[in-house]
Amino acid sequence: MNVQQIKQRFGIIGSAPLLNRALEIAMQVAPTDISVLVTGESGTGKEIIPQVIHQLSARKHGEYIAVNCGAIPEGTIDSELFGHEKGSFTGAQGSRQGYFEVANGGTIFLDEVAELPMQTQVRLLRVLETGEYIRVGSSKPLKTNVRVVAATNENMQKAISSGKFREDLYYRLLGLPISIPPLRERGNDILVLAKHFLQQFCKDNQLPEKPCSNAAMEKLRNYGFPGNVRELKSIVELAAVMADGNIIEADNLTLFNSSKEVDLLQEEMTLRDYERKIIQHYLEKYDYDILLVAKKLDIGKSTLYRMVQAGEIILKK
Repeated sequence: MNVQQIKQRFGIIGSAPLLNRALEIAMQVAPTDISVLVTGESGTGKEIIPQVIHQLSARKHGEYIAVNCGAIPEGTIDSELFGHEKGSFTGAQGSRQGYFEVANGGTIFLDEVAELPMQTQVRLLRVLETGEYIRVGSSKPLKTNVRVVAATNENMQKAISSGKFREDLYYRLLGLPISIPPLRERGNDILVLAKHFLQQFCKDNQLPEKPCSNAAMEKLRNYGFPGNVRELKSIVELAAVMADGNIIEADNLTLFNSSKEVDLLQEEMTLRDYERKIIQHYLEKYDYDILLVAKKLDIGKSTLYRMVQAGEIILKK
């Protein structure tokens, strides 16, 4: 299997050399059991690399579990990862398997690994070194055979220097580093991705296809995209909603944090405002069906409910 076949299989768009190199490394390391640390800025798509590694490995028939370490409260993350025994803490009414037990023979992806509490880092180091872990509230060691792929958008050397992350765990995870390039370093991939997101958005919303004018494409090409692919998607989707005609002009694109140009709307919208407008648009289109909108936008339904409670989006009955 070559890089182009990998892109087709996993829906990866773009042909930038740095992206191709990251995929080549993932293909080379997949048949082994070495740990992998994926680095890159937020929004670059780091989560695709562990999927590629898992599916090209001998573990592909085992469980693949993705864990966002930054989204799990510190008080429960040990239980989530390593399981717990009945009565080990308030609310523990029965024993529970953790992800390392469920994924035995498979792969665990630890996203935002730098957010792990220090106590959890100690437990993780033991798993990586010996394959052993202990459930919360137990003293009996259990064994697991799990391949760990981790990802971070932090400067790990700074995290180590500040005492936030263990150096020994870092080198255990580092096995083989894979760096995902920021969008601003991917050249014409920006325009290819913009076209893809626009076509998909217009199709999903029964809108006429709205291509970008040459001036709009030039504006996108020269923008720095601090939010990377995630920001590009939000920008072009909002432009498709706001454009009056069937072509997206440069004025329809509202860009932020650019060293070359900053183009704010009158209400000085932030990227968060962009996302809220897109979500509100989908809610209105799909008759305020939270579950359907969450699925279409790949957003957790709990996130949408929190936005409703905070008044960020309006859920009409």
